[in-house]
Amino acid sequence: MTSDPAGLTAADYLDAARDMAAAGRSLLAHLLAEEAARRVDDPVIARNIRTRYPDPTSRRD
Repeated sequence: MTSDPAGLTAADYLDAARDMAAAGRSLLAHLLAEEAARRVDDPVIARNIRTRYPDPTSRRD
């Protein structure tokens, strides 16, 4: 992984999201996954990423 944020890839963000999810940091995992989804060209893959890391602050009434 690079120390320059501009050089980070979708895979880097997904790795960090997995780490944060494992640590119980669901909001941070969601934010990192959202950035990963923005960095992929395939909308199906982006949707799958977003599905795996939903926004924990969104209300479902």
